[in-house]
Amino acid sequence: MQKKIKNYYSNLATPIKSSGRLTKEASHDLRTEFQRDRDRVIHSTAFRRLKHKTQVFVNTTDDHYRTRITHSLEVSQIARTLAKHFNLNEDLCETLSLAHDLGHTPFGHAGEESLNECMIHHGGFDHNLQTIRVVTLLENKYLKFKGLNLTVETLDGLLKHNGPLRDTKKLESMIGLKYFKKKIIFQNRPSFEAQLAAISDDIAYNSHDLEDGLKAGLFKVKDLQEIDIIKLFIKKYKSKMITDELIKRIISRELINYLVIDVIKNTKNNLKKNNIKSLNSIYNSNINVVNFSSEVKVLDAQIKNFLKRKMYYSPEVLKRTNKGKKVIALLFKKIIKSPNKIKEININKKQNIYRQVSDFIAGMTDRYALRLYKKLT
Repeated sequence: MQKKIKNYYSNLATPIKSSGRLTKEASHDLRTEFQRDRDRVIHSTAFRRLKHKTQVFVNTTDDHYRTRITHSLEVSQIARTLAKHFNLNEDLCETLSLAHDLGHTPFGHAGEESLNECMIHHGGFDHNLQTIRVVTLLENKYLKFKGLNLTVETLDGLLKHNGPLRDTKKLESMIGLKYFKKKIIFQNRPSFEAQLAAISDDIAYNSHDLEDGLKAGLFKVKDLQEIDIIKLFIKKYKSKMITDELIKRIISRELINYLVIDVIKNTKNNLKKNNIKSLNSIYNSNINVVNFSSEVKVLDAQIKNFLKRKMYYSPEVLKRTNKGKKVIALLFKKIIKSPNKIKEININKKQNIYRQVSDFIAGMTDRYALRLYKKLT
């Protein structure tokens, strides 16, 4: 059945026929290789744990704030919309979107900072590279290989979520370059699909964090008028006598639509201006072809600055994130000292003990980390 499937995608797309996996497997009669990748991610333990991992608000505070899993689903929805518009490999785009946060620690970026400080003399910690550890080493559901044995194209996209890997020292420390069997060119640009997944991550962050911040009462609708485009949205709906409560629900949708349209227009301009007509030309381009326009980059900076001041560095959020940092630091210290006292961690004496403890902590949900913290203090 696989042989009958035609590559009906754009010349800029990652072909429907994958170049393979690091461990060879037979093809499947019912699903393409990228559908299989997506399904493996969704059925992974790490993906389920995202339900109880912090996006901004520590997961124990409210059932309706976004978590890593809702964020990942929202990124996927935006990315599929963009991929469909450009006639790209939607399954690859979806897989990258769903998997991009699998390596996140409990307590969001605060947890990552704390764990990196704990690992500073032992190779460091990076949640993007931890995602690669999860899908290549830590998920164990198969008899013939460790990890999920995802396609080379999916691994390439996950590795390059933030662009080409110019410096591979941390990758060498956390995973090892030999693992990839020279099948990934680290200095190349990511695929079109990977670039769309990455910018969809930005779009989801901006719009949905504004929505969650409003819900939490960290700022009001009138405060959003500091952001030029949001000011226009508010003016548009105020003229229709719509309440602030309804405007809260509308802003996120309006902003996503505005940003998606800008990405489409600017990406088309970039493709034309740089004469990019094939996947190889995307790999070898001097720029990421997927990007916001210069005007929207200013808007993006406005939104991020607003969220930093009003949300991420607000006393309420800082109080919880600082507690998260404290929890991570103490867990690391206690577990390193007596790892065998923790029944859930199986220490392999042949492997780096620090990396094993880092993996264990990174895999925790917020609530599990808090429970273990209480138990150990």
